[in-house]
Amino acid sequence: MTHFDLDPIQQWWPSDALPRLIAGPCSVETREQMIATAERVAATKTTAYLRGGIWKPRTRPDSFEGVGEKGISWMLEAREKTGLPIITEVANAQHVELCLKAGFDALWIGARTTVNPFTVQEIATALKGVDIPIVVKNPVNPDLQLWIGALERIHRAGIKKLVALHRGFSFHGTSIYRNKPMWEIPISLQAQFPEIPLFCDPSHISGRRDLLFAVGQKGLDLGMSGLMIESHITPDEAWSDAKQQITPERLGELIKELVVRHSNADSVQIENQLALFREQIDKVDEEIIHLLGQRIAINKQIGLYKKEHHITILQLERWKEILQTRTEWAEQAGLTPAFIKAYLDALHAESIRTQTRVMNDGHSTT
Repeated sequence: MTHFDLDPIQQWWPSDALPRLIAGPCSVETREQMIATAERVAATKTTAYLRGGIWKPRTRPDSFEGVGEKGISWMLEAREKTGLPIITEVANAQHVELCLKAGFDALWIGARTTVNPFTVQEIATALKGVDIPIVVKNPVNPDLQLWIGALERIHRAGIKKLVALHRGFSFHGTSIYRNKPMWEIPISLQAQFPEIPLFCDPSHISGRRDLLFAVGQKGLDLGMSGLMIESHITPDEAWSDAKQQITPERLGELIKELVVRHSNADSVQIENQLALFREQIDKVDEEIIHLLGQRIAINKQIGLYKKEHHITILQLERWKEILQTRTEWAEQAGLTPAFIKAYLDALHAESIRTQTRVMNDGHSTT
C-alpha cells in the first residue's frame, strides 16, 4: 500500500489557530471586491489562507467561468494588503505555470479536475520541483480510488505539503445538501492514510448558509484537520455560488461557535472510562461475529439442500419477508432504516455468494 512521506502540517501551516481555515470568495470578481473581502476576512483573525477562484470550471458554458489571468494581480494585491498567503484553483498545467510564476503560496485541484487522471498527471508534471502546499479535492463522483490516485500523482511529483479536501459528491435526486457528504468515503481515506491532513468544505457540501455550521462541526467531530469556507462581502450579489457564501463577519462568528475536539483524552479518568466502553464494544462485536459465522454455516446447509432438490438460490418472497421483519426489529431496537438496509444488503449478498459456491462445488465455472 502507498505510504505518503509528507511534512507534518504543524510544521508548515502558517497559523496555530484551530480549526485551520482557508476562506475567501468563491470567485474573484473585481479588484475592489477581492481587496475588500480580503481585508474583512483578515480582520476576523481566523483565516490562514485566503482563497479566490480565478478560473471556474462550470457545468454550463454560459455560466460565469472566472475573470481569468487578470485576477492574479488582484489576489497578489490582496496578499500585500493583508499579509495572508493566497491560494487558488488550477485546472490545467497552464494555470499552474501562471500561478507559480506569480508566486502563489498554495494551489488546489478541484473536484472536476480530480476525476480526470490525465489532467491530474499534467498538473503533477508542472508541479515537479515545487515546494508549496497542494490541496486535492475529492472527485465529483464517489470514487475513493480516483481520489487516492490523484493524491498519489501529486505526491510522486515531489509534493510533501499535501492536503485532501472533502467537498461532497454529486448525485441524482433530492437532498438537503448540494453535494452529499457520504462521510464514509473521507473516513476510509483517513483510516488508510492518517498521514494526509483531511479538510472539509462545508460550503460545497451544504450549498446553503444555514447548513454551514452543522456540516463544519460534523467534519471537525470526525477528526478533520481544517475547513475551507467561502466568504464574500455581499454574498447575495456574488457572481457564483451566492447561496453558500457568508460575510466575513459571519465567518468570524461561525468559527468561534465551532467546537474543536481532540483525538486523545487529556485526563486519566476520561481515558479509563473510554477504555471500559471500548471493552464492552469488543465483547459485543465478538458475539456478533460469532453469530454471523453461525448464520453463514446455515447458509451453506441451505445451499446444499437447494442443490439436492434443484431449487434456485434467490427466493424473492423470502428476501422480502426478511427485509420487512428485520426492519421492524431494527426500529424497535432504535436502529436507523438506512443502517439496517445497508447491513441486510451486505448480509444478503454474502448469503448469495455462499450458496453459489456450494452450488458450483465440483463444477467448473468461468
